[in-house]
Amino acid sequence: MVTSGLPARMAHLPLAAALMRSMSFIGIPNPRNVTLLAICQGFFMSVQSMAIATTPLAGHALLGVDKTLATFPLFMTHAGVMLTTVPASFLMAWIGRRGGFTVGALCGVASGAISVAAIYLQSFPLLCLGALFQGMAGAFAWYFRFAAADATEPGLRAKAISLVMLGGVIAGFLGPQTAKWAVHWLDPLVFAGVYVMAAVFSLLVMLLVQGLRIPPLSAAEKAEGGRPMGVIVRQPAYVVALASSMFGYGVMTLVMSATPLAMLACGFEFNDSATVIQAHVIAMFLPSFFTGHLITRFGVLPVIASGALIQMLCAITNLAGIGFWNFFLANALVGLGWNFTFVGGTTLLTATYAPAERAKVQASHDFAVYAVTATAAGMSGILQANVGWTVVNVAALPLMATVLLAALWLRRHQSSSGGRALRV
Repeated sequence: MVTSGLPARMAHLPLAAALMRSMSFIGIPNPRNVTLLAICQGFFMSVQSMAIATTPLAGHALLGVDKTLATFPLFMTHAGVMLTTVPASFLMAWIGRRGGFTVGALCGVASGAISVAAIYLQSFPLLCLGALFQGMAGAFAWYFRFAAADATEPGLRAKAISLVMLGGVIAGFLGPQTAKWAVHWLDPLVFAGVYVMAAVFSLLVMLLVQGLRIPPLSAAEKAEGGRPMGVIVRQPAYVVALASSMFGYGVMTLVMSATPLAMLACGFEFNDSATVIQAHVIAMFLPSFFTGHLITRFGVLPVIASGALIQMLCAITNLAGIGFWNFFLANALVGLGWNFTFVGGTTLLTATYAPAERAKVQASHDFAVYAVTATAAGMSGILQANVGWTVVNVAALPLMATVLLAALWLRRHQSSSGGRALRV
C-alpha cells in the first residue's frame, strides 16, 4: 500500500509539479487532491482511448466469418459503466473515495489481464468479459470529477471539475501512442501488449489514489440520508443539469462512433479517420483549461447553452458536406460542445444536493447519462448502416435544441422568481 509520502514524491515529477503550480495560481488552496485526480483521469482516459482503437479490431480477429459482433465488446464496456455506476457511488459513500477508486482500479487491472488471456486463448467471450470489467472500472473513474468537487469549497468547484477533466488531454497523446507501440509487443499475440499496458495504467491509478485526502461523510450524514429523490429530481436545476450531461454526451457518442464508418463509406483511409478522432479527443479535454473560468465569469447556464449551440453547429457542418475538413471540424466542434455541456451539467448538479445526498444524486445522474451513451453507441452503427449519415446528424439537432431551451428556461425561471443566476 502506498503511503501518504506519495504526493510529496510525485510533486517532483514535471507534469505533477506543473499541475500543482497552475492550480495554486488559479486559487485552488490545497491542490494535491485535484492534481492526483487529474493525473488519474489522464491514465484512465488513456486506457479508454486504447480500447476504442484496439478492441473492435481484436474482436474482428477473434470472430469467425461473421464479423457482425466485432463492436459488441465496446457495447459491453458502456453496459459495465451503466450497471456499476450506482453501486460504485453508494460503495464510496460508505468506504470513502480512496477505497472506492482502489476497487475501480483493481477492476481495470483485471480487465487488462482477462483481455490478455482472451488473446492468448483466442476467446471472443473472454474479450467481452474483459471489456465488461473495463466498464466497471470506468464507472468508478468517472467519479474523479465529483471527488474534486467534494474536496473543494463551493466557489471553486467549477474550476476543480474542469481541471480534473483537463487530465484527459494526456489521453489524446499517451493512449494512441502507447497502443501503436505495444500492439506487436507480444507477437504473435497481436493486441495483447496493448492490454498489458492498460493493466499497467490501471495499476498506476491504484497507486496514485492512495494519496487522496478527501474527508468522508460523517456518521450522522450517512445515517441522515437527506431528502427523498422524488424531491431532489423535481428541482429545475437538477432537470437542466441532467439534460445537459445526458444529451450532450449522447450526441457526442452518436456522432463520434459513426464518424469512422461514414468516412470509410466516403472513401477515406484509416489514417484520415484516426486523425479526425484524435482531434476530437483533444477538443474534448483541452478546453478544460478555461471552462471553469468561463463558468465562474459568466455563470453555468450560458456555458451550457453555448455548448448546445456548438454541438448543433457540429451537425450542421456534417450536413454541409462530406469532405475531410467537414469531418475534422465537426468532430472538433462536438468535442468542444461536449466539454461545455458535460462540465457545465456536472457543475450545476453539485448545487442541487447536500453532502448526505451526494451518493444517490450523483449515482442517478451518471446512471442516466451512461444509459444514454450505451444506447447511442449501440445505435450509431445501426443508423449509419441503415438510414445513413444525414439521419445521424439530423437526430442530434432536436436533442441539443432541448438542452438549449432547458438552459434558457432555467435562466428565465431564476429571473422571474428573483433568484440569482447560478455561477456555482
